[in-house]
Amino acid sequence: MTRVSGVISGFTVIFIVVAIGYVLGRTGTLGEHSVPVLSRVVFFVCTPALMIHSLATNDLSVVFSSTLAVAASTAVIVGALYVAIAWFWLRRPIPELVIGGLSSSYVNSVNLGLPIAIFVLDDASFIAPLLLFQIMLYSPLALVTLDFTALPGTERSGVWNTIKTPLANPIVVGGLIGLAISLAGWHPPQALLSPLDMLGQASVPLALLTFGLTLTGVKVFAKGTSPRRDIALAAVLKTALMPAIAYVLARWGFGMTGDHLYAQVVIAALPTAQNVLVYATRYRRGEIIARDSALITTIAAIPVIAIITAALA
Repeated sequence: MTRVSGVISGFTVIFIVVAIGYVLGRTGTLGEHSVPVLSRVVFFVCTPALMIHSLATNDLSVVFSSTLAVAASTAVIVGALYVAIAWFWLRRPIPELVIGGLSSSYVNSVNLGLPIAIFVLDDASFIAPLLLFQIMLYSPLALVTLDFTALPGTERSGVWNTIKTPLANPIVVGGLIGLAISLAGWHPPQALLSPLDMLGQASVPLALLTFGLTLTGVKVFAKGTSPRRDIALAAVLKTALMPAIAYVLARWGFGMTGDHLYAQVVIAALPTAQNVLVYATRYRRGEIIARDSALITTIAAIPVIAIITAALA
């Protein structure tokens, strides 16, 4: 019962901050450029600082562990399942299959994953392995595919440029710096760790405010323009099947029990990441699938995680 009340309390905190962001967006209090500005602060400053601090002050076994194996395997299985179903049933072209596959399996590990890990799971380290896998491996594979199938030859960035793009991602750079510090066995002085900790703690509230701002004016399942079957398929796989597969792999594949099993299933139940919409917009394919899947799975994640908590906590 304590864990259930903790989840309720955690979600209350999260959605109050999201609601404040939504109100700020509706009233225009922060101006028309608030979303890109806050997003950049979170992306370029706060989250990299959080990654450096978290990895530099934690045991590397937390990152390179069964948590990483379960999270990666679950994402790949669900993404491949979406592609197979959408290929044979909906007959979609490859770019839409890629965006739909990401929409069904690419977890929102920053905007909602970190807050939930901190307020619900009480441990941000559960998110680090998934975050690194998605940015270092999953994204590059998807981007290479999109580069060759969605763009004409004159617009392609090339395989090497696509592969090395994640290395220019400040969150990845922060993660690599944190890993290097931890591998070297160096214990940075508190004068360096304190500002990183301070900036890192700002990542969660700013990300939630930004998410609330982005909800202003969004319409889901718009008649005549929305690929409803694609969105429904992605949402069902993401919301229902992905947590179930994570449970099976964690429980019987890796023998997880207790908090580790619970955390693994909760992570799998997180909604579709907004990164997918960024990719869809970049390649001008599947934008509506990515946008609507993210919103629907975000709303659905509340009762799903509540059910998981009641069953496993």
